[in-house]
Amino acid sequence: MAKPRIMVLYYSMYGNTFAMAKGVAEGIKEAGGEALLRTVPELIPSSAIDSNAGMKKAREMQKDIPVAEVDELGKVDGIILGSPTRFGNMCAQLRNFLDQTASLWLKGALINKPAGVFCCTASLHGGQETTLISMMLTLFHHGCIIAGVPYSVPELITTKSGGTPYGPTAVVGPMADQLPNETDLKIAGELGKRITNITKAMLK
Repeated sequence: MAKPRIMVLYYSMYGNTFAMAKGVAEGIKEAGGEALLRTVPELIPSSAIDSNAGMKKAREMQKDIPVAEVDELGKVDGIILGSPTRFGNMCAQLRNFLDQTASLWLKGALINKPAGVFCCTASLHGGQETTLISMMLTLFHHGCIIAGVPYSVPELITTKSGGTPYGPTAVVGPMADQLPNETDLKIAGELGKRITNITKAMLK
């Protein structure tokens, strides 16, 4: 059987969600899948990014990550979405991209594709679960089969900051200067493994 192709579609302003996306991708590879890291189009003017050292550094860090095309979503076997939190919701960049997927919805192109979600927040109670659910809503409308992180993953019990049964999370601080920790990345990898294994089972 060919490797299941799982797209990790995310947006990252300061590089933290990118770090989580790479953790998810590692889990996909460990489970025998092919991870396709993709970002979404930027909505912030380049002049604003260039004037902010953190944003400029993150853009440079992600320069080799392809920007997703809407039609690509219909050609992969599974989907994992990632976003920083914006007032308890996904960011505008990811929302804008998902709002362009009506053509896929009309064709039922994403029906029965396994899917998961992950995010970063500024604080522990900064909207982790609502942000994850905000991404799930679009996936539900597309007919995806959504899976989270089971409590058989021990880090979900022992974590002191990020990590939920709805999906991996990381607390990165009000200035977005705290990288996801080892536990956050372990949970991210477990989601990648789970979505890959579910996808493999469905492709048999």
